[in-house]
This record gives sequence, C-alpha cells and structure tokens, in this order.
Amino acid sequence: IKQVSAYVASLSGPVQDKGLIEPGAKVFAENCVACHDANAKGNREFGAPDLTDAIWLYGSGETAIAAQVRVPKHGVMPAWIGRLGETKVKELAVYVHSLGGGE
Repeated sequence: IKQVSAYVASLSGPVQDKGLIEPGAKVFAENCVACHDANAKGNREFGAPDLTDAIWLYGSGETAIAAQVRVPKHGVMPAWIGRLGETKVKELAVYVHSLGGGE
C-alpha cells in the first residue's frame, strides 16, 4: 500500500520520497488501472476519480492518500491494506500525490 500510495501521490505534484514513485507506479499499474485507467484520469462509470488534478475529496497529502487506500471513506473503492501491505500503500500514496499537483 505504501508503494501504491507513493505513486498515486506523485501524480499530483512534488513528492517527499522520490524513491517510492517508481515502485508505486508499478503497484498502480498492477492494481489500480482497472478503475483509474493507465493515465490515472479516472473513470466516472466506476466512480474512480481523476488522480491527476488538484481536486481531492479526502485530502491530497501522502498521508491522506495512504489512509484512503488503506480503508476508503466511501463504498466504491475496496480497502487495499490486506492486499498490498503498508510499504506498498506508502509508495502508492507518494506516486499518486505526484500526479495531481499535491504538495
């Protein structure tokens, strides 16, 4: 989950741990593209938001993204903590944060 969160965080702008972006991008490609698409622009039919813009319902920081990946605050996205683990969640959060202009 750490890797995926890192990658997702990187989609929105500057990141704190650039070493997590590449592993997070891999986790994103393996687990998230089915709903968020390969370009992370999302899919309204699935309820998957665009991760490359500056619109964040539950917070745009790496910590907020990781929390959303661990245990989502809505009924559309599944919880990933049991599937990915803490390290991959962090990497994913950093990656996603770098995509959409988050700071």
